[in-house]
Amino acid sequence: MTTRFFIKMGYLGTGYAGWQIQPGSPTIQWELDQALSLILRCEIHSTGAGRTDTGVHARCFYAHADLPLDQRALDTDQLTYKLNRLLPYGIAIHNVIPVNAGAHARFDAISRTYHYYISTTKDPFTHGRAWLMTRPLDMAAMNKAAGILMEYDDFGCFSKSNTQVNNTRCNIMSAVWQFEEKQLVFKITANRFLRNMVRAITGTMVDVGLGKISPEKFRMIIESGDRRKAGYSAPACGLYLWDINYPLLDETQS
Repeated sequence: MTTRFFIKMGYLGTGYAGWQIQPGSPTIQWELDQALSLILRCEIHSTGAGRTDTGVHARCFYAHADLPLDQRALDTDQLTYKLNRLLPYGIAIHNVIPVNAGAHARFDAISRTYHYYISTTKDPFTHGRAWLMTRPLDMAAMNKAAGILMEYDDFGCFSKSNTQVNNTRCNIMSAVWQFEEKQLVFKITANRFLRNMVRAITGTMVDVGLGKISPEKFRMIIESGDRRKAGYSAPACGLYLWDINYPLLDETQS
């Protein structure tokens, strides 16, 4: 007999080939599954809320796993403690939450929020955790472009090329640039994201901020649906999966 649990965690993506298990590459999912299997003395396979790419970080990430009820380690506080003892320093377990048997970390999420950080001055403490951009950026123009995003729901132009998806439609609920402690932060929330979407949007909006393209040109890129017309993908080091919203988790659990 097993019980399904949501595992809330955070991680630095530096040195990992993303969340999803890949042969011959270190991944977050592999580290978690190995730790769970060792503690519970049986083979455990987790399912993540999505896939983060190589080098992308997560302040908040959820996975679910079916764990055996008859193990003493299923005291959730003890399981959290043991996981944190076993896992590398760059991966932290925040909480282990019992959920119903049909709960799904990927399909039950109703929104996800990403933050992208651009450091405006050289800082050893943000190296590898933000994109260093010392050239001045027009944040007003970038926010105008962010507002244009809200007018559309098809973002094929920001989807990674040669990726098979059923559709390229996303409902963007908010998108804004803010300045926080010598860093520009792009904050975006949507019901779903396409692969590489936030990095492609960020890179294209930086082109707006540098004056290479206008906000109206940004609009034309969206309407084209052509990835070749959008800007380059911003470096992975500045991207953070910031939050995931589930209706099945109340505030005390999440």
